[in-house]
Amino acid sequence: MKPKTRTVHLVRPPDCNHYGNLYGGTAMAWMDEAAFVAATRYARCKVVTVHTDAIDFHHPVPQGSIVELVAWVTSVGRSSMRLEVEMWVEPIDKEERILACRAGFVMVALGEDGRPKTIRDQDALA
Repeated sequence: MKPKTRTVHLVRPPDCNHYGNLYGGTAMAWMDEAAFVAATRYARCKVVTVHTDAIDFHHPVPQGSIVELVAWVTSVGRSSMRLEVEMWVEPIDKEERILACRAGFVMVALGEDGRPKTIRDQDALA
């Protein structure tokens, strides 16, 4: 199994809505970026997002929080990879981590011609 990819963000005022919480669209963009990094590390070639499952938002992410995104490859096809991504929020005034949202992504490996490419390491998850 390939290791999990972790990215960290500080939730700043421009990232937030009028309620003082992280915009859902910003959360989605950060999750897509984490999935991209994990898929690129796995396939070691160009990859693109072709599908996202429903994104389940479990907990608001307030301004000033630290968020950690954790992404990992769960299965591999000929040219596609399925990934899971979780966003964990760490309120700065508490020593706890709360699952804020999670989603599944499908990324496809591309060759130099921009067409789907066979992933060379299909058995690495076994």
